[in-house]
Amino acid sequence: MLKIESRLAQIGSIQEPVTGAVSFPVYQATAFRHPKLGQSTGFDYARTKSPTRKVLEDAIAQLESGDAGFACSSGMAALQTVFAYFSQGDHLIVSLDLYGGTYRLLEKIMSRFGVTATYVDTNDLDGLESAYRPNTKGLLIETPTNPLMMITDLELVCTWARKKGIVSIVDNTLLTPYLQRPIELGADIVVHSATKYLGGHNDVLAGLIVTKGKELSEQMAFLHNSIGAVLGPQDSWLLMRGMKTLALRMERHEQNATAIANFLLAHPLIDEVYYPALESHPGYAIQNKQSSGNTGIFSFKVKDARLVEPILRHIQLIAFAESLGGVESLMTYPAVQTHADIPLEIRQAIGVDDRLLRFSVGIEHQDDLIADLSNALNQAQAELEGESRS
Repeated sequence: MLKIESRLAQIGSIQEPVTGAVSFPVYQATAFRHPKLGQSTGFDYARTKSPTRKVLEDAIAQLESGDAGFACSSGMAALQTVFAYFSQGDHLIVSLDLYGGTYRLLEKIMSRFGVTATYVDTNDLDGLESAYRPNTKGLLIETPTNPLMMITDLELVCTWARKKGIVSIVDNTLLTPYLQRPIELGADIVVHSATKYLGGHNDVLAGLIVTKGKELSEQMAFLHNSIGAVLGPQDSWLLMRGMKTLALRMERHEQNATAIANFLLAHPLIDEVYYPALESHPGYAIQNKQSSGNTGIFSFKVKDARLVEPILRHIQLIAFAESLGGVESLMTYPAVQTHADIPLEIRQAIGVDDRLLRFSVGIEHQDDLIADLSNALNQAQAELEGESRS
């Protein structure tokens, strides 16, 4: 089999047999002619299957070593489709440090339909055993987690889930199949907010699901078609175009993030840096075992919460904006943005407090990013010292 770099670059390049178009066409069609009664071209209605979307779905399934792929209108639509696999009365075990949107979906919406969740450190087998109930049907893992970059040993935990007879779901948004393939480590389902690293350019909203196994894939196809939160052809094409350069981008993201994380680690205004590429990170060994590299996002804590506002005001090259995974560098304040829907006591218990900033490092030159960050830190410190003197 070709190396993953070659497979990414060639997405859709040999699937158009009529014209030989290297860039697969955008089929902006919702209906397809039947040759005659009882016959189909394989495409009947765009919600069920679309030519452009199919090329994308086949590509992500192959990249993730799964059996079927499903493209959705957003990462949250992908999670909603996966959660629809569960029934009233089912219980899920979920990563403790969790993206706020996933927590909101579980606690504000799925709970109304009788699906409950318990949040634990998914790298703690004793904690998983304690959380397990007779009605536990699924395990949702983020690794690395967002924003504290906690690492779960996927092979260990997915093996535990399989022995319990529960479905293991891994959110692989932050590492992508270029760096980590959870199905190869025992996961049943992989989900992506493809808006992030897979799309890579902050210009397409998308979600992806990959399943392993015939029965699970058939059930997910039914849910995908029935719920209908599918990805349109133009966005499918944009996502494929972004994925073609994924390998190059992830390598640059990691190089930049590692350099900046080390810069911050030595900075007097910074208390902690959460990045699995650092040897000081508690998940460093597990991350190296199950992944071939590191993501381009990390979080850090400043020594004084009063530094946050001037830092965000003074960064210039780095944008103060939500989201992550694009070529442009973005900085976010999780406590009031991405994780605002998580109750204060839970945020504080896991460390998502008012001193935490999340940095999605882009592909700009690392020297320019460090200079921008250094300037913002210096100006924030000067303002703080000025307040103290007055």
